[in-house]
Amino acid sequence: MQGVVRVYDTQTGEGLVVRDTDRADLVLAPDALSGSLFRLLRQGQRVNFELDPDGRATRIRIGAEPDLGLPTAQV
Repeated sequence: MQGVVRVYDTQTGEGLVVRDTDRADLVLAPDALSGSLFRLLRQGQRVNFELDPDGRATRIRIGAEPDLGLPTAQV
């Protein structure tokens, strides 16, 4: 899924992501940045994410990865 960071608190790691498809606010899971290139997020940042079983945004990734179906460089 894709979305935009609505708000992120660098002190607590809490925040909200707005999902592109329905504009729903999704709470960030406590482990949302685990294994990610990101150490923190900024308001308005475009991200890819998955939902955990509780419906929270997790596995935050850069907003332009190959799984988006975007053209990639051919070597």
